[in-house]
Amino acid sequence: MALKTNQNQLAQLKLQGSVIPPLAFGWEVDRTGRGMMLPCVGGITLNIRVGDSVYKFVGDHLEPGVSCIAGSFSDKRTGNPNSGFNIYSCIGNQATILSGLAKGKKGIVTGHHGGVEHVIIDFPQNVLEKLSYDDKIMITGVGQGLKLLDYPDIFASGLDPKLLHKIPTKTSGSQLKVPVVACVPAELMGSGLGHNDSFKGDYDIQTSDPGVVKKLQLEKLRYGDLVAIIDHQSTYGWSYKKGAVSIAVVVHGDSTLAGHGPGVQTILTSQKGLIDPVINKNANIGYYLKIGRFEGKKR
Repeated sequence: MALKTNQNQLAQLKLQGSVIPPLAFGWEVDRTGRGMMLPCVGGITLNIRVGDSVYKFVGDHLEPGVSCIAGSFSDKRTGNPNSGFNIYSCIGNQATILSGLAKGKKGIVTGHHGGVEHVIIDFPQNVLEKLSYDDKIMITGVGQGLKLLDYPDIFASGLDPKLLHKIPTKTSGSQLKVPVVACVPAELMGSGLGHNDSFKGDYDIQTSDPGVVKKLQLEKLRYGDLVAIIDHQSTYGWSYKKGAVSIAVVVHGDSTLAGHGPGVQTILTSQKGLIDPVINKNANIGYYLKIGRFEGKKR
C-alpha cells in the first residue's frame, strides 16, 4: 500500500545553479600522518557515477557526476543564493541543462555535500561528455516539508516524494520497514556531528578501523546506497540518541582524513525508533530511479 503523504501541498521551486570546477586544497595530512594531494570535491567527474564503489577511486571526498552551486564561484557558500539552492533542492529532484551542447537534457539530484555546500547531480554518460563549466542547470525543487501522514513520528527531509514512493517500504504496525544495504552503529559517525543542517548537508561514516568496516560489510558501500544509522536522530541536526534510527543516502566517496569517510545525507529519521531497517542489496537510489550504473537496467 502506498504511503500517504502531503505531496500535493508541497511548493515546487525553480532553482538555478552553475557547474563548479574541481576544488584543489593542496597538501593535507591523513589520519596516519602521511601527506597527500589527491583529487577532491567539485567538477564534472566523468567516470564516477551512482552505483560505483566509494572506495574504488584514488581521491578524497570524491563526488559522483556533476557538482553545482548557485551564484558566482566567489559568493559565500553558506549565504543566499547558494543556501536556498541547497535547502530547496532534494534528492530525486529533476535537473535540466539550460545551455550549451547538452541543452534540454535531464538529470537527477543525488545528494548534497556539506562544508563545500555542493548539490550533486547525475546525468547520463553522453550528457556528461558534453557539459562545460559555462553551463547553467535548473532544478525543480520539491520535497522540503514532506510528511508521512500515517507516521507523524517519522521526519522526512531533503527527499523528493516521487523517490519516496519508489523505495519499497512496508508497513508493520507502528513501524515502517525500509530497505538498506547496511546498518551503521552510532560510534562510527564522524565529521558533521552537531551540525543542524541535516536537511541539506551530510555527515561521514568513519572508516579508520578496517576490521570494523569489513565486519559490518561497509566495504561494499556504493554511491547512492541507502544505509541505516543506528542510535542517531537527525530531526534538528545529527546527534546520538539511544533507540533512534535514521535512513541516509551515500553521497560522496571515502576519505583518509581523521574523523572522515563516505558521506551520507539523511532522508528519514525517527527519534522513537519507528523505522525498521531491512537488509537488501538493491537498496540504492540509482536502482530505484534507473540512473548512474543502473541506467537502462530492469528492476
